[in-house]
Amino acid sequence: MRSTKGCPAGRETRRLRPVYPPNGLARSNRAKADRDPAEWMPPLPEAHCRYVGEWTAMKLRWDLAADQAEADALTMYTEACETTVVHYTPAP
Repeated sequence: MRSTKGCPAGRETRRLRPVYPPNGLARSNRAKADRDPAEWMPPLPEAHCRYVGEWTAMKLRWDLAADQAEADALTMYTEACETTVVHYTPAP
């Protein structure tokens, strides 16, 4: 839904509906906190490749280093994720 109420003249905003995670996902997000793939992986094995791909994209985008345990975990998981393609845009 679009609304111009309360906006400067000529500006338009978009109101977003809240998105609620499916059962269990919020609990899973709290469990992972700020842990890397060496310390936490999604409980469902079919989500591992997507998670590793998104984690890798985030590291590449922001040019972040990985410690040895994290690098070893990423290597182990990516061997099983041959079809996962990592897309990222370097941060400005």
